[in-house]
Amino acid sequence: MAKLFPAIVPELRAFIEKQQMFFVASAPLTAEGHVNMSPKGLDCLRILSPERVAYLDLTGSGNETSAHLRENGRITLMFCAFAGPPRILRLYGHGRTVLPGDAEWATLRPMFVDYPGARQIVVADITRVQTSCGFAVPRYDYVAQRATLLDWATAKGPEELEEYRAEKNACSIDGLPTPLGDQLTKEPAS
Repeated sequence: MAKLFPAIVPELRAFIEKQQMFFVASAPLTAEGHVNMSPKGLDCLRILSPERVAYLDLTGSGNETSAHLRENGRITLMFCAFAGPPRILRLYGHGRTVLPGDAEWATLRPMFVDYPGARQIVVADITRVQTSCGFAVPRYDYVAQRATLLDWATAKGPEELEEYRAEKNACSIDGLPTPLGDQLTKEPAS
């Protein structure tokens, strides 16, 4: 049974903070474009206010969310209770990407763990908060976060990560440019 909330109320904040992972969904405006859904783990989400959240986004094989946010801003974050009472929580809103060098980066970045491979922060202004039953979500026992992505980023090092981002993160699979791609292609100031 779906229930709407005016914002992220304390009960829902406590639920979010207990989750070991969440999912991020976004889509381009064109019907031919690909809808994206990405799982996020590690300690990377912060609730900035009852109407705003942010997550530290690490370097990965794509950058779909950032491209979609640049184009249309639409974003949904979903949290599922894999332990305890069943529940699904969706945060609908409009997001933007904050890059290293942006004025807001200096304020937001210290709020997060210093993970290797951090490429951007996604900030979402929440316009709808909705729970649903989650009765069909299976129960799982949490074991641990994987270190694979962190180990990969550490092994690459800053220069190889920058090269990787230029190759893999400058645009979406549908060819939409990302803010990171814009930053990578800027001419250096003379």
